[in-house]
Amino acid sequence: MSKKITPHEYRHLVEKTMPSSRVLRNVLAAFVTGGLICAVAQVFFMGLKSMGVDEETAFMLTTVIMIFLGAVLTGLNIYDKIGKFGGAGASIPVTGFSNSIVSPAMEYKREGYVMGVGAKMFLIAGPVLVYGIFASVVAGLIYYVWTQVM
Repeated sequence: MSKKITPHEYRHLVEKTMPSSRVLRNVLAAFVTGGLICAVAQVFFMGLKSMGVDEETAFMLTTVIMIFLGAVLTGLNIYDKIGKFGGAGASIPVTGFSNSIVSPAMEYKREGYVMGVGAKMFLIAGPVLVYGIFASVVAGLIYYVWTQVM
């Protein structure tokens, strides 16, 4: 027969076997990773500005370059290592968005271009796009109503 344990004994058992929290390490790693990604983007932006590109175009080109870098690093299996170390610091910048599209596309390529790449490419990024577009429409409607009424 199995011995019935009390809630106090169970809590003690869970605390004893649960791995220790590494919140400080994770926060610092995310901060450093996100900061380095942004620093790389800033270098590209400043380089474009020094070549005489206007600010708006430089912002756009920097974003395109960072998306491209995220895709290339994902293709070379480097971005997964960066993401493992940096967590949210690697997934929040635009390079993380690029990774979230390229990674499933690579994984499901063996299932074909239509049912594999095409169907699964937005598996992770799809909900972000849907809710982002929905939120922007709602914000636009609120702004429109606010400016018409006030």
